[in-house]
Amino acid sequence: MSEKTYADGEVQLVVFKLGREEYGIGILQVQEIKRMTDITRVPHTPQYIKGVINLRGSVLPVLDLRKRLNLPAQDDCDATRIIIVKVEDITVGMIVDSVSEVTALNQDHIELPSTVVGGVAANYLSGVGKQDDRLLILLNLNEIIGTGQDNKAS
Repeated sequence: MSEKTYADGEVQLVVFKLGREEYGIGILQVQEIKRMTDITRVPHTPQYIKGVINLRGSVLPVLDLRKRLNLPAQDDCDATRIIIVKVEDITVGMIVDSVSEVTALNQDHIELPSTVVGGVAANYLSGVGKQDDRLLILLNLNEIIGTGQDNKAS
């Protein structure tokens, strides 16, 4: 589990939606949440890289989280957001359908992922959290962004 726990054993998560599923990422990895903006396409990048944006003078890659997780495509809408995350020294934007809340989840309510949850491969997951009668799929940003492996030029 890469999420940081606090003294009371809780994990703070930013909760967002992709389709009907709810996902969570550790709040300490989130720098900001932006409305959808113009994205400049970059040739010869992996399909899941939507392009780059200019964020206060910094050029950041933006990835389409749906494509990265092999989920069906969906058109952007008013609720579509870009979550700016930082993993190690890499800052990227991730396009999500909507951001719903920030919540605390007790560490005891998080289980290791099975092989596939909601159509997402287990290496992209850090766990599945249970909160009341809902499930939160917790993402492993190191794997999604690619810091968990040797980055090789293609």
